[in-house]
Amino acid sequence: MGRLAGAALIALLGLGPAHAQTASAPAAAPTMASVEPEEPFTHTLPDWSPHWGLVRGGWENGGTRIWNGDTGKMVGLVATGRWSDIALDPKRRAIYVSETIWTKVNRGTRQDMLTVYDPKTMALVTEIPLPGRLIIGTMKNNFVLSDDGKQAFIYNFSPASSVNVVDLEKRKVAQVVELPGCASLVPVTGVGFSALCSDGTLATVTVGPKTSTVSHSQPFFKAAEDGVFDCFVYDRTKGEIVTVTYTGLVRTVKLGASPTIGDAWSIQAAAGVRPGDTRPLDINWFPGGRQAMALHRATGKLFVLMHRGEYWTQKDDGEEVWVVDMASRKVVKRVPLKKPIGNIEVTQDAKPLLFLSGDNGLVQVMDLATYEIKHDIERGGGGMIVTPDVD
Repeated sequence: MGRLAGAALIALLGLGPAHAQTASAPAAAPTMASVEPEEPFTHTLPDWSPHWGLVRGGWENGGTRIWNGDTGKMVGLVATGRWSDIALDPKRRAIYVSETIWTKVNRGTRQDMLTVYDPKTMALVTEIPLPGRLIIGTMKNNFVLSDDGKQAFIYNFSPASSVNVVDLEKRKVAQVVELPGCASLVPVTGVGFSALCSDGTLATVTVGPKTSTVSHSQPFFKAAEDGVFDCFVYDRTKGEIVTVTYTGLVRTVKLGASPTIGDAWSIQAAAGVRPGDTRPLDINWFPGGRQAMALHRATGKLFVLMHRGEYWTQKDDGEEVWVVDMASRKVVKRVPLKKPIGNIEVTQDAKPLLFLSGDNGLVQVMDLATYEIKHDIERGGGGMIVTPDVD
């Protein structure tokens, strides 16, 4: 019975006589190929290109991806969380992130800081602690740098509005400026910074060595009736900002110790369309989006996301891009979009590209020489867009 059982087992395993004879012999040790040890390395980014677009992942997705607009390929990733904003040093010496984090992700000890990253390796350089309760993020103008890159101005909420003035050379907070009712910042060369205020004025803060003084312009908009988009654009070559109201009124403001407020004109009228108004259920073309406009400084072209809707739809994504010639105050082109877009930014070189992103995570790169889409980047990001400046 034992022999029969053994033969049956050999037959079941498909082993012939030769296998049966050698089954009890020790198996030969397998020959292992030599394995070269992996050498650790740090990838170094090339010099910044004016055709790079830094696109936030969106509300639910962390990180800011750096996309090459010429190739459509990703070249790097900056660590940015939900409660953070990003700014690029104008001299391309650093990438800055103002952020609020918690030691246990969504709870624990809150930490407010300005984080400095190396622009070549993305390595952490240092963290500058910030006072107060920052907790703001994904806003274009709540974290800005002076034109020379020596100061940072960070909007703060603790619980009243204030601004942290950071000395980026000494890497420490220089002072905190109380600024109740104001936000959305812009640097003012030789002065300090300005901010939009809920009473319709522009606050100008003259930053001193230890203290600062605050002055206000005359009101030029009514927040409760026709508010101004906080994503206004800054032209550092002219020292002015371009603002757009929810109904579509365009206005420039010359910055300085005593700012000069320009007259308002309708973007709809500039396109040959009936001007926007605040009447309920009145369907018209209105500006909208989270980052609704971009300015190409050299040509004076303003790019505005526009959609069909009624008043108070200023957060709706754009269906078209309207190209406005600021000198002639005319809409010179209307570009239909295949998908709704909420964020727009333009590169500042002589052959500009337009970066577009939306909540669906699609990033598009448009060639402004032809207004054709060069790249559709799936899962490229859905938030605010930043492009490197051009000296």
